[in-house]
Amino acid sequence: MKEFTQHFSSKPAFTSAESRHFVVSRGASKGYYKLMLHNLVESGRIRRITKGAYTFYDEVQYVGFAYRPFYYGLEDALSLRGIWNQQTNPVVVTPRVVRTGVRDFEGRNYIIRRLDRSMFFGYSLIRYGDFYIPVSDNEKTLIDLVYFKLRIPDSVYRDLVGISEPEILEKYLSKVPAGIRKRVCSVVGKHKV
Repeated sequence: MKEFTQHFSSKPAFTSAESRHFVVSRGASKGYYKLMLHNLVESGRIRRITKGAYTFYDEVQYVGFAYRPFYYGLEDALSLRGIWNQQTNPVVVTPRVVRTGVRDFEGRNYIIRRLDRSMFFGYSLIRYGDFYIPVSDNEKTLIDLVYFKLRIPDSVYRDLVGISEPEILEKYLSKVPAGIRKRVCSVVGKHKV
């Protein structure tokens, strides 16, 4: 148990498959991991994020690691990168086929958004608490806001367009469908400083 705790508390989240592999490699029976996870959840030492995904932490911003590959995007990226000061729920953006919408972790909401694998790019790691988390960069956040048709204040669009690197934005726009590229260019033209 001590080895298990040390190993998995060094990660923001882990899966039941990872825990099965860990306990079997230490000589336990194949089914033992289920009992161990159940007991850890019941005792409150770990928390269930979603089916088959757990964490040692009471931090809603780590839930994205249950949906790998992923990045935090949209309004959450604006907050994490200091572009606006509004508190937001974590927004997990993933190409995985998962149920989208609002979910709950320990009484706090987070949002799952799905996008096509061809649109899964444009993020970097930033420090959050004890870990580094993937967050969409400014240019990809702008594209995603248009892609998901989210309404945010014009002043935020203006700030986002103002700090976006034109070369990076152009590179990213070359990867997206023509209709989205056209809509993004319209937003950029409207909010250019």
